[in-house]
Amino acid sequence: MKPESLNAIYEAYDIEQACIGEMKAHIDPEQFGKAVDLLSKAPRIGTAGCGHSGIICQHMAHLMCCIERPARFISPAEAVHGATGFLQAGDVMIFASRGGKTKELLPIVDICKAKGVSIITVTENMESPLAQAADVVLKQHVNRETDKWNAQGTTSTTALCMIFHALQAAVIEETGYQAEQFALIHPGGAVGERLNNKAL
Repeated sequence: MKPESLNAIYEAYDIEQACIGEMKAHIDPEQFGKAVDLLSKAPRIGTAGCGHSGIICQHMAHLMCCIERPARFISPAEAVHGATGFLQAGDVMIFASRGGKTKELLPIVDICKAKGVSIITVTENMESPLAQAADVVLKQHVNRETDKWNAQGTTSTTALCMIFHALQAAVIEETGYQAEQFALIHPGGAVGERLNNKAL
């Protein structure tokens, strides 16, 4: 491995560590509080994003299911071909878009508005169309991506993941979700073995 390659590895750790540290300054307790309240009470939760944001939105849907908040990722392509039928009045839709202008997501916003679905947007651009249309906006701070061209979705996905992880931690507290409940739906793997042995 070239010395430059090893240096890039260390720099990637430094960049992302700095980003997470800086993100705390962008936490808006009021907006996070509204998001946690919506997620704790919604009958169903949808998530949508494109590219790397979409992949992390799939992770968020799974995180919510793991604490028994019914959720699914709605592909932007499928959303405008009937998949938004999953959403009903009183549900919550989470949009993730660093720039807040992802064209594929905008038609879904209109559907959510018409159906009475609350919108949470995670974005870096607080003046963007997706931010302006949302009931709750959470700031996605990104210092820079880890590649030398500052182009790949690396640090930005870590930042989005961190927001979603923080939301799940807060929803667990808000709803009083217990490890015993998770043990029931997660009997597989090392985590399931640990939780279920403890439950016994």
